[in-house]
Amino acid sequence: MLQKVCLVWLLFMFGLSNSGALKDPHPDLSDQELFWGADQYDFAIVLPAGGLQCYWHFAHYGERFYLNFMVQLVTGVALERHLSVMVNAPSSLLVGKADDASGQIAFNVEETGFYQMCFSNFHNRFGSMQVFLNFGVYYEGQKKIETQKEEEKKKKEEDMKQINSTLSTIGESTIRLQKFVFHMWRHYNYERMRRGADFYLLKSNSTYVSTWSAVQSLLIITAGYLQLYFLKRLFYTKSAQAEKPRC
Repeated sequence: MLQKVCLVWLLFMFGLSNSGALKDPHPDLSDQELFWGADQYDFAIVLPAGGLQCYWHFAHYGERFYLNFMVQLVTGVALERHLSVMVNAPSSLLVGKADDASGQIAFNVEETGFYQMCFSNFHNRFGSMQVFLNFGVYYEGQKKIETQKEEEKKKKEEDMKQINSTLSTIGESTIRLQKFVFHMWRHYNYERMRRGADFYLLKSNSTYVSTWSAVQSLLIITAGYLQLYFLKRLFYTKSAQAEKPRC
C-alpha cells in the first residue's frame, strides 16, 4: 500500500514539473524562417496633435527596404503638412530620415532584424493629420537563393528528375514577371496616395469657399439693412406740429 502511494505521488510531481508554459513552440526554426512572411503593407493612420506612432517590420540582410508616406488630410488650427519620419535599424542606428508632406525612404538592409519606423506630428500642436503608408521589403537576391536550392536538389535527385529547358525558361520568366508586377504595384500605391491627398485638398478648398461665400453674403445683407435703417432715421419726424423735420 505504501509503495502505491509513493508511486502516485511521484507521478503527480512529474506531471507538475512538465505542465509549465511552452517557451519555444518552434525550437527547430530560426528567426529568419519564422519571420519570412508578408513583405508589403499599405494603410492609413491618424496622428493627433504632437503625436508619435512607431511600427516595426522584419527585414533580412541583403534585401531592399522601402517606405512611402504621404499626408492626405490635416485638420485643426495652424495647419502644417510636414511630417517627421525616422527609420532605425535593429541596433538603434538611424538609417533614414525625412521631414516633408510626402516622400520615400529606401535602403539596402545591412542588418537582419526588426526595423523601427516612427512618425511624429510635432509640427502641429493644435491639429491632427491623416497619413497613408506603404512599406515593405523585396528580395533582389531571392533568385540566387532559389537557384542554389535547385542545384542542391538536382545533385540529390539527378537520377530521378530531369528539368526541361523550356520549363526552366518559363520559371525564370515567371520570377521576372512577378518582380515587375511587384514594382508596378508599388508605383500604383504611391499614385493612389497622391489621389487621396488631392481629393482631401479639393474637399477642404470647397468647404473654405462655401463658408466664406456664406459669410460675405450675410455681411452684404447686414450692411444693406443698416444703410436702409440709417436713411430712414434721417427722415424720421415726430408727431408734435411745433417741431420741424430734420431734413
